[in-house]
Amino acid sequence: MTDSGNLPYDEAQKLIEEADSITILSHLNPDPDAIGTALGIYNILKESKRKRVEVVNASNELPRYLDFLAGFEKIKTKMEYGKSLIIACDCANLERLGFDLKGRQILNIDHHRSNEGYGTLNVVLPEYASSSQVAFELFKKHYAISAKSAECLYAALLSDTRYFTTSSVTARVFEVAREMVEIGVDPARVAYHFTQRRSLASFRILQRALKSLKLYSDARIAVLYVTKEDIAATGATVPDMDGIVDYARSLATVEVAVFLMELKEGIRVSFRSKGIDVNVIAADFGGGGHKVAAGVTFKAGNLQEIIDTIVLKIQETGLKNGKEKT
Repeated sequence: MTDSGNLPYDEAQKLIEEADSITILSHLNPDPDAIGTALGIYNILKESKRKRVEVVNASNELPRYLDFLAGFEKIKTKMEYGKSLIIACDCANLERLGFDLKGRQILNIDHHRSNEGYGTLNVVLPEYASSSQVAFELFKKHYAISAKSAECLYAALLSDTRYFTTSSVTARVFEVAREMVEIGVDPARVAYHFTQRRSLASFRILQRALKSLKLYSDARIAVLYVTKEDIAATGATVPDMDGIVDYARSLATVEVAVFLMELKEGIRVSFRSKGIDVNVIAADFGGGGHKVAAGVTFKAGNLQEIIDTIVLKIQETGLKNGKEKT
């Protein structure tokens, strides 16, 4: 982990300046922090006009409402540069990047406590609100940050703080947001794209997820899920399901919310809490994340059996003697 008071500005610049080319990667099934951080760095380096730079994500589906961010249309699904420096964004482990990176130098930029420190240089600050905040602080010393670069980083910050409502929000977070606005970011423009561009499929899949809601442990645990059939019937994509878990967490009695998606590659699980450390729970199943937001993917298994296993683990870890409510 990096000391937030002593960021490796010079070491990061040295890695970048010594590279012949640069590939910027973000994790599979990227969220706005992953995409915004990657595009923010992409624009910063492209505008410096010193290196060949590509931005890549291995997923076939990206959140379409982020298409207003500069460089979104430049995101490729395959790497073209053979010996480039890898800049990994918002990714806790190598596997989630989706590429064979053996032998590559890697600048690892992240804020997940579960980050495995796989980089040549690891700039990982769990106390920061987003990976974009880490990137902004790291790059602004040696590189000019334009309005379009700042907009990408601001969008990522806005999303990962859930509109500045999470426990990770500090005075410094607001200071960083202020700096970005002073550079030229229009907060209303970013907010519009996040709040006024929902797809019809996202409403239809939300309806099905809410219908599945079940409460456990005196309504302190909430579980929702969608099946392959639900996804096919609604035409929803993974980005359309972003935020569904927060509906369950918003219930007054709920301390831990769980949302499961039955996908082709397995059953993807999102955990959210109001204080209980769900990173520990996710880690028990091979996942990870943050204290109040984490996730894991089960490559195989029965949906209901996985739900039962997860509920039992939550009860054993943070809740005792709970009874199911329906």
